[in-house]
Amino acid sequence: MQVIKLGGSLNGSNAILKCLNIIAEQARTPVVIVAGGGEFAEQVRLAQKQWLFDDTTAHAMAILAMQQTALMLAALQPEFKVLSSVSAIQQAITTERLIIWSPQIDELNQAQLPATWELTSDSLSAWLAGQLTAQKLLIVKAATVPTNDIKTLQQLGILDQAFSSFIQETTFKLLIIHHSLLCHHLS
Repeated sequence: MQVIKLGGSLNGSNAILKCLNIIAEQARTPVVIVAGGGEFAEQVRLAQKQWLFDDTTAHAMAILAMQQTALMLAALQPEFKVLSSVSAIQQAITTERLIIWSPQIDELNQAQLPATWELTSDSLSAWLAGQLTAQKLLIVKAATVPTNDIKTLQQLGILDQAFSSFIQETTFKLLIIHHSLLCHHLS
């Protein structure tokens, strides 16, 4: 089983639909998609700047942005099933091949994940891959990925600042790629 994080910046182009179609057609093992919040999350950032509400509220709203993207992706590729909890995914992974995770703020709060902009869907995908004991985490970006060095990717803003703390004791294979390389890295 593999977790594939589709960056929210892919939502602004046909790349997102291409990625979904490639996954639906070529994935040989079960896939759980983690959808970035994209423009929905960007609206949360703008609203927080304007209204100065706290990071806990912004984090909950950003999780809602991921849920909105999950629903959109499922509408674009109806073969995918949207599930909201780690336990629901664990139960379904034996019968469902294509799943989209729609994270729930209560489950993330129970896991004591920090409510900060330093933690985005990148870190959440690593957390989910660990919870599901995935064999692979594939992070698909719209940006060019110039290196595989995590610290450098964090400095460049390609990965969030919390990401390295979520992969310290994991066993999954980690790949961070540009979306044009997706078909070469599916299992």
